[in-house]
Amino acid sequence: MNNPSGNSTARILFASLIGTAIEFFDFYIYATAAVLVFPQLFFPKSDPTSAILQSLATFAIAFFARPIGSALFGHFGDRVGRKATLVAALFTMGLSTVIIGFLPTYAQIGVWAPLLLALCRFGQGLGLGGEWGGAVLLATENAPPGKRAWYGMFPQLGAPIGFILSSGVFLLLSGFLTNEQFFSFGWRVPFLASALLVGLGLYVRLKLEETPVFRKAIERNERTAVPVLEVFRNHGKTLIVGTMLAITVFVTFYLMTVFALTWGTKSLGYSRDQFLWMQMFSMLFFALTIPIASVWADKHGRRVTQMWINAAIFLFGLIYAPLFGSGSTALVVLFLAMGLSLMGLCYGPLGTLLSELFPTKVRYTGASLTFNLAGIFGASLAPYAATWLATHYGLQFVGYYLSAAAVITLIALGLTRETLHESL
Repeated sequence: MNNPSGNSTARILFASLIGTAIEFFDFYIYATAAVLVFPQLFFPKSDPTSAILQSLATFAIAFFARPIGSALFGHFGDRVGRKATLVAALFTMGLSTVIIGFLPTYAQIGVWAPLLLALCRFGQGLGLGGEWGGAVLLATENAPPGKRAWYGMFPQLGAPIGFILSSGVFLLLSGFLTNEQFFSFGWRVPFLASALLVGLGLYVRLKLEETPVFRKAIERNERTAVPVLEVFRNHGKTLIVGTMLAITVFVTFYLMTVFALTWGTKSLGYSRDQFLWMQMFSMLFFALTIPIASVWADKHGRRVTQMWINAAIFLFGLIYAPLFGSGSTALVVLFLAMGLSLMGLCYGPLGTLLSELFPTKVRYTGASLTFNLAGIFGASLAPYAATWLATHYGLQFVGYYLSAAAVITLIALGLTRETLHESL
């Protein structure tokens, strides 16, 4: 089946999916290594808790780089086109990731090691800042009427796929290598192997043609000189509301992944392999619920769908501590499955909703900025803040943190319009 853009539907959806899967694979291998590897190899002079917090601080750097990437790549995405910009964003992310695989450790070059790690992490964030918005637009701007949320969920599926791949690679390495081998060279393998995935993603994207919506914008001379200024000048309220809309997604995800892995292995007594297996199993629920929510959003509306889901996340925050801190493996698995199911339901239609808030001439910049600004407020410090809250006040305050995020998003949903029947 061919699309008006000249691309087949299968190629469009695969290109939007493969890119985000690769991007998130790269992102998650860093997140996993930030908990399991980097504290020992890049921050060895600190006590264990301080080393983890310092490592998570480098993890946070990417979230501050992402809005810069949104503005940079969004500029070219709205001026030059979606295709070329998506290729450049993927290359930036991939190169930064591969370089991490070659970095010397603290034992080899001292303080330069964590500084170079932080620089590469910045590059990862820069690339991802430009990736997500373009992938969503590639899908939604090619979607037929009544199918935008369904098309828009394909880039979202990249998140669970990337996570499963990254966790799977670390589990394989743990199974075949001794602990000494893993810390000596094994941890580098996922970072270096991402080069193969990036090559595949670039190949697929280079064969794409521009989206029909953007081509029409060119024909009508609707492009703006500096998209980021246009967004801040004329769409400031939308930018703020859109950022609030995405807060819960980020807080939920990073409390269920990075923080949960940290707390589960350091405080609850689970081994690295045990907890990664539990998270991988739960990720299946994340992947399965993304299309469910997207179908619902195409039928009943994006706004009402998100309201129900965020209300459920608010309630989940209240049982966060009783489940996670129960001491029962079965209840911890249930906790992970419930949290990541809610994450999938919230995440599935989000890309479509954010892209629909902005006109074509600034859609790449606007959608990317809202998503990535939300990353700063919702995710950059989430693992750090949750670790601090759990250490000083107990797990229940981590749950309250999650419920508070859901309230912020519910307020934003009350301020936004329904976009179901609007054309792009």
